[in-house]
Amino acid sequence: MTTISDPHVPTVSAEPIEPQLLGRDASRSRLAVFVGVGLTLFAVLNATAAIYLYRGINDLRTVEGRLEELGAFEQRIVARLDTVNNGFQSRFERLDSQLQGNFNEINGSIARLEQNPPSARDDSITSAAEPVVVTSTVADASSGNSDVAAEPAAAETPRPIKRRSAAPPGPNPAYQRTETPDGKVYYRKIN
Repeated sequence: MTTISDPHVPTVSAEPIEPQLLGRDASRSRLAVFVGVGLTLFAVLNATAAIYLYRGINDLRTVEGRLEELGAFEQRIVARLDTVNNGFQSRFERLDSQLQGNFNEINGSIARLEQNPPSARDDSITSAAEPVVVTSTVADASSGNSDVAAEPAAAETPRPIKRRSAAPPGPNPAYQRTETPDGKVYYRKIN
């Protein structure tokens, strides 16, 4: 195959020819502007994130400081609660020992009353219960008698003593009493 070429005729290529919309210099300047705007936007975004991160770190430090203060506050509260608890424990121990003493005294009195025979008990009660009452009366002013008379009054009849044989009340079921080996007594409320 022979090809005839005419040097005056323009050659046609197989690819379609598109007109250039922008020149090379204009497209490069637009690309530079686009990249510059993107980098500026990225820098502003990074600066904003850094500011919020810095604020968050400061808030975190503030919270950590308050939590440390809270630990010291908790230690002060625990120390005061221990003081109050020890005070209550000593009062409960004192009250417990007083109640035990009173119960022992009552039990001793009941035992003595049971040992005395009924006749001896009635005589001692009536002799101790009979008060001697002295009344003084001034004579009438019209009679002219200024003597003071002392008259024994009729003795009141003694009331019989009622014996109580009821046992002391049991422990409160709402509280549990715990005694430690060192002698401390703790009361815990049962729910």
